[in-house]
Amino acid sequence: MDTHGFLRVAAASPDLRLADCPFNADRTLALMARAEGQGVNLIVFPECGLTGYTCHDLFHHQTLLKAAEDALERVVERGAKIYHGVAVVGLPLGVEGQVYNCAAVIHDGKILGIVPKTYLPNYKEFYDARYFCPADSAVFTDAMVAGESVAFGTNLLFDCRNVPGFTLAVEICEDLWMPVPPSSLAAVMGAAVFANLSASNEVIGKAGYRQQLVMSQSGRCLGAYVYASCGVGESSTDIVFGGHCLIAENGTLLAESERFHRGGHLLVTDIDLDRLIHDRMQANSFHDTNRISDLRFGKYRNLNFELELSSREPKLLRTIEADPFVPNNPTTRDDRCREIFQTQIAALGRRLSHVDVPPLAIGVSGGLDSTLALLVVCKTLDDLGVPRDRLRALTMPGFGTSRETKGNAHALMRALGVSAHECDIRAMCFEQMRALGHSPFGFKLEIETMESLTEKLWHLPPDNRSDLVFENVQARVRTSLLMNSGFVIGTGDLSELALGWCTYNADHMSMYNPNVSIPKTLVKFLVKWAAEHEFEGEAQQTLLAIVRTPISPELLPTDSDGKIVQETEASIGPYELVDFFLYHFLRFGAPPDKILFLAGHATFARTYTREELRKWLRLFLRRFFANQFKRSCLPDGPKVGSVSLSPRGDWRMPSDAAARVWLDEVETEG
Repeated sequence: MDTHGFLRVAAASPDLRLADCPFNADRTLALMARAEGQGVNLIVFPECGLTGYTCHDLFHHQTLLKAAEDALERVVERGAKIYHGVAVVGLPLGVEGQVYNCAAVIHDGKILGIVPKTYLPNYKEFYDARYFCPADSAVFTDAMVAGESVAFGTNLLFDCRNVPGFTLAVEICEDLWMPVPPSSLAAVMGAAVFANLSASNEVIGKAGYRQQLVMSQSGRCLGAYVYASCGVGESSTDIVFGGHCLIAENGTLLAESERFHRGGHLLVTDIDLDRLIHDRMQANSFHDTNRISDLRFGKYRNLNFELELSSREPKLLRTIEADPFVPNNPTTRDDRCREIFQTQIAALGRRLSHVDVPPLAIGVSGGLDSTLALLVVCKTLDDLGVPRDRLRALTMPGFGTSRETKGNAHALMRALGVSAHECDIRAMCFEQMRALGHSPFGFKLEIETMESLTEKLWHLPPDNRSDLVFENVQARVRTSLLMNSGFVIGTGDLSELALGWCTYNADHMSMYNPNVSIPKTLVKFLVKWAAEHEFEGEAQQTLLAIVRTPISPELLPTDSDGKIVQETEASIGPYELVDFFLYHFLRFGAPPDKILFLAGHATFARTYTREELRKWLRLFLRRFFANQFKRSCLPDGPKVGSVSLSPRGDWRMPSDAAARVWLDEVETEG
């Protein structure tokens, strides 16, 4: 079965009766049965979940310790019949005359190993050291538990042999809160999934800090972190427990439970092991840690097991963002836009200061990319205390310029107070094509005037609107005019660079490009955000009109009414798909079959058929591999997010790499 690298995990917080081990075992088994029904591969229970964490001095009673061990044996035996994944259960264990706060890792009717708690809090409301011994006091590596000898220690790694990336390490509550959590050492030794059995009480502000800890530790370890805490069934003599459960992956919170929930609850989500493997391969410094001699003091033991994966692929339980570059939350989105905008301004300001703010030039088409770049330049000049008329803004209408975009370009330049100029490029393009002996769309230029050609172009049939020389001449004439006007500010975005949707040495080239690492879907939101937060009046209204305008390079002729007929997305695919493919291909190295799998779970899956998704992914891959030569000589520009195509920074690729194995996978994907 192809799981596409996903592992289903759960954090559980069962009903609890203090010291009633048979009841607690039954509640644990009930949640294991629920987890089985949801296809869970790993379930994590709270600290001392078979007894309750707040039993206090009862932990020294042999009656409770025996009952806890009997409960564990029951969970192991009965659990094998109702649950086929890995379960991690908490209980106190009396071993060699000492009591340890432990986690038992069980699978397929066996205890794979026992992990004791490393750090015992003994301050304020916590008295763990009164009841338990710390892990390092154990002088044995195996212990008799539930009638069998099992591995015992904090140096245990549970390695699933048939699921790449599923190597589990376990720690308990306070272990996470310490300067060097056991999970940090385990990560260096190969663990990628971490379970934390916790009994963390609730006080004001603690939930937020707990969330930060789980997220940051998952990010620091480049792993997935499953955190399960005990709930309201614990004693409330002095403190209250809320059953806070959290699941995080590489710094991102995937799922969080409601606190103070009465009744057992199960928090389930899917973690992406492929992503973790990719990021660990990419972050070579992660593996440098194991060269530090102080970390070599302990040898880790790998305990192997295999998961039963047949017929265990339910629907994906994980949010797949349709716009991975654009946050869904409005507040987060506004903060992101503000940060990106300020990053662009800071980067451009640094470059302009270095070259003593020469006369600047920018092409203004009335489209999204040039609009965003123009806004960045204006705000940069404001920051530098330089008048905006230092910027020479050229709108250069050609054969494909619509009345709407031309009007928006003039309105925007006027509202922003830049030095505005219009230069109609049609006559220059006509003469260049004539000099080249080119007959655009079959029209003989030696018998045409520029006016007669323009008139005939309006009436071209739809199936004859393709002429690469005609398009390239216009693009390069525009760049020539800009290069002769000053320090050119580029406008092209990340999505266009990925697809090679730019004319080499035309809109492809500039002296500095503040948009270079911003994808098209985000460009649109940035312009809208700027309209709503940075500008007002005519500028604001014009910006909102530009956001509503169809995306087009406007290089092919308009119709007789002056309206756009060349829409970019009809040629290269919808930008929401382009950016989705780009994000997963570049950020996580996802193979084509997984990209299609993820696309099938995104919200746009209702808009496109499977074959349409396959078609546009096929085109994306072909264009991406064919156009590396354009990306290999990009002008400077700032990286603003986790995805960049800078040949000097994030992306180095041979210009003649073949796309065959990626395309073959698209064709064979079921």
